[in-house]
Amino acid sequence: MRNIRWLALPLVLVVALAGCVRVDVLSDRDGRVQVVTTTGILRDLVRNVGGDRVVVSSLVPDGADPHAYEPSLRDVRNVVYADVAFSNYMLLEEHAVIKALDANLRRGVPNVSLAEGAVKYAAEIIPLVEDAALDTIWLGMRVRGAGTGYGANRSSDVLFSATAVTGPGAMAAYLTESFGKPTFYLNSADGFDAADGYRDDTATLPPDAHTHMSWAFAEPGVYRLTMTARLAVTPDTRPVPLGEQTFTFAVGIDPHRVPGLADAVVLRSGHADLTVDLDAVARGEPAIYLLDEPHGSDDAHQHRHDPARTVIEVPNRALAQVPADRAFRFLGRPGTQIHQLPQAVLGKHVHGEIDPHLWQNVRNAISYVELIRDTLIGVDPAGAAAYRDNATAYVAELEALDAYVRDTIAQVPPGQRHLITTHDAFGYLGAAYDVQISGFVTPHPAAEPSLADRRRLTETIRNLHVPAVFLEPNLRARSSTLTEVARSLDVRVCEIYGDTFDGRVTSYIQMMRFNAESLRDCLAT
Repeated sequence: MRNIRWLALPLVLVVALAGCVRVDVLSDRDGRVQVVTTTGILRDLVRNVGGDRVVVSSLVPDGADPHAYEPSLRDVRNVVYADVAFSNYMLLEEHAVIKALDANLRRGVPNVSLAEGAVKYAAEIIPLVEDAALDTIWLGMRVRGAGTGYGANRSSDVLFSATAVTGPGAMAAYLTESFGKPTFYLNSADGFDAADGYRDDTATLPPDAHTHMSWAFAEPGVYRLTMTARLAVTPDTRPVPLGEQTFTFAVGIDPHRVPGLADAVVLRSGHADLTVDLDAVARGEPAIYLLDEPHGSDDAHQHRHDPARTVIEVPNRALAQVPADRAFRFLGRPGTQIHQLPQAVLGKHVHGEIDPHLWQNVRNAISYVELIRDTLIGVDPAGAAAYRDNATAYVAELEALDAYVRDTIAQVPPGQRHLITTHDAFGYLGAAYDVQISGFVTPHPAAEPSLADRRRLTETIRNLHVPAVFLEPNLRARSSTLTEVARSLDVRVCEIYGDTFDGRVTSYIQMMRFNAESLRDCLAT
């Protein structure tokens, strides 16, 4: 009898998007190997290797965004019955998906992160490169270190809580999810409640991750934000306190005239994070500080700053208007001017430093297949011959696919291989098949894009003589800026698949062939 454990966390029931493929339901009454994956792409790879000996279900339905999907009770039920689990990870999946997986697998069930494990099978990984193209600082929150000294793992949580704000007006930090809905990290307008552990003003992040967000200030002046950090190793253990710090913002004023901070370091551009360092305490250092760093930079190019001697500048060019959408009434009446540091990337976006979209290089998908094969053999030794035969046949198909993608994209003249899209999911495709990733839509969807945002995008398309831009079908609803600019320049809007299938593209091979053909047909003009 299987030992069934249910996830002791609130779960959101999610309605699958129209056109989603119905996935199999796992069971303890089926003689086949029961496999759960996080995404449909992984589900397809497993089906090709497992054949008739496995039944496989994915937690994230086709058409949904794995960066933002919240698991349902049905998803948890499938995890409970799984004999083996495959995730991509490298922080690709929403943390709730990983927690649902890790908390509900039976003891001893293999739980494989393919992106990390495939490196042993010659998969190549590259840094995640994001160009915010902003003229203000790009400010987020970060957890640095794995916290292994505390017993932390990928399902652990760091609770980074705002406990007080002083300043001339309200202050909020929030991100916008898949379709523009705001999620608060802090909002001083409704106060801070110590009785519930500052629940409504807490950012929850996994180890070794960071997130981007918008920061809004109702009035110009000096703001001071006090934050504490705790590590929740498991949901049922008392969080470990990591310290407290106060951060200073100069909003619409001279940052060198902040009282008591005339000689402070001023952060005014580039990428910086309010950082919790899980390994700092063991080194005898403060666990909370400001980290100023380029994306993908090594330690030698990262700079730690003491919050007590640092000012974060929010200049007057950061003035923005509150959008008309009722979801953003917390910022004030529509049209009211506020100071805002924008989120910089589209949608909910919690990630690490390595680009997790390895499958956009077909050679990496082959490495995934080899790891899946060996894992299934370990779970079901009686099927070893079948798994080897299936994998060998499928790898041959993938090698032919790799050649097809390469040859198809090569039909685009090198000077025309510029990919402009909505989502930074195509670095591996660019590196493997000689495509220049020339930009993605970065204005945050919480506000109307500024004239400067539109001008930058327009100039990029015009200067590169780009004949087409590309949208992922599941992200079309939040890509109006790109489509409007493309229409104004008489540029085609074409489709490309990044993270998920839909009713038209239902397999990995179909997806990669579609992407190659779309690039050829839309750029080779």
